[in-house]
Amino acid sequence: MRAAGRFNAFTDEDLSLDGAESGPLVGTTFAVKDLYDIAGTVAACGNPDWGRTHSVATEHAKAVSTLLAAGASVRGKTITDEFAFSIIGENHHFGTPINPNAPGHVCGGSSSGSAAAVAGGLVDFALGTDTGGSVRIPASFCGIFGLRPSHGRVSLKGVFPLAATFDTVGWFARDPALMQTIGRVLLHEPVLQPKRPTRLLYPVDAWQEVSTDTVLALDPAVARLEALYGPVERMTLAQDSSLADWFETFRIAQGAEIWQTLGPWIEETQPSIGPGIRERLEWCKSLTKAAQQEALTQRAEITDRLKQITQDGSVLVLPAAPGPALEAGRSAVASNEIRAQIIRLSGIAPLTGLPQLSLPVGRVAGLPVALSLMGAYGADEALLEMAGTLCDTAVDGVASLR
Repeated sequence: MRAAGRFNAFTDEDLSLDGAESGPLVGTTFAVKDLYDIAGTVAACGNPDWGRTHSVATEHAKAVSTLLAAGASVRGKTITDEFAFSIIGENHHFGTPINPNAPGHVCGGSSSGSAAAVAGGLVDFALGTDTGGSVRIPASFCGIFGLRPSHGRVSLKGVFPLAATFDTVGWFARDPALMQTIGRVLLHEPVLQPKRPTRLLYPVDAWQEVSTDTVLALDPAVARLEALYGPVERMTLAQDSSLADWFETFRIAQGAEIWQTLGPWIEETQPSIGPGIRERLEWCKSLTKAAQQEALTQRAEITDRLKQITQDGSVLVLPAAPGPALEAGRSAVASNEIRAQIIRLSGIAPLTGLPQLSLPVGRVAGLPVALSLMGAYGADEALLEMAGTLCDTAVDGVASLR
């Protein structure tokens, strides 16, 4: 059942499943975003009508069963933004999770409840999903670690599919060592062996998207990375276009997939959908085949560009978000403006299928801000290893540098 306390993180805080008696995660607890199948329950996906019109799951999602088999125990199902189609962290039907490390500010979405549960110390780690930033942005806003893995490296069986070629299982924790252990459990066979980055790349166009205060807050972490791995090389990601153009490619390619997933059900069911989400879904419906095809062509070009940049073992060092969490209760219009600003940064990894890890290493006006690392496809373990080398456990929304 729901409870307003405990950071309003849960749709069902009484859900309890004990893990195996042995395994690398024995003694740890985790929460599960309300997009994952849990046997005997319905994944409402942030919308009561979806929950009402869908059946009880007969088995756990693959990621959940894998973690249980490794010894971790489920302690609660967490709020998600509606259909996972928001980056803000507010749900018209279930409410807004409270950001433990930034009171009065949103957690970020769509994995808002999972981030709140981890940041508030209610569980050791939590499962989220990341289609356009839904792990990395809440991690940044709440001051915890969060990984979007390489696309396809963690099974999505039993997880609500928002946009199949963008969707990933992701996870949050306060401890970088625990992040690594979870990775060893969930990630499919290693694609690349963890190694030192050959280069640290500093994408100037990405850093131009953030506030000066955020740059200053993250500078010490960048300097520490340079001390560990060598000086950063300044470069431009979108050489022949702009990150604003990449955002348009992202939203069209993603939007077409979202309508393919949700359109038939919406037209048949006529569900109640919250503001902001409803308008974006109507926009998805309006996309033409020509626009979709152009976006797919551009997406392939962007993917090739990132592959060329990272395939030698280079790691991109960039801000996870434009700044700290925005105040809770902002209007849908304001949220849409912020959404575009955020996704100019967070949309790069989903467009290209690359892994990206959010590191809680700074504060602006007392609020958490995060640096992130993005590597080649399959470099997930290397990024997690870098985090463990750079950072201690996050306490009150910030991790000290080693």
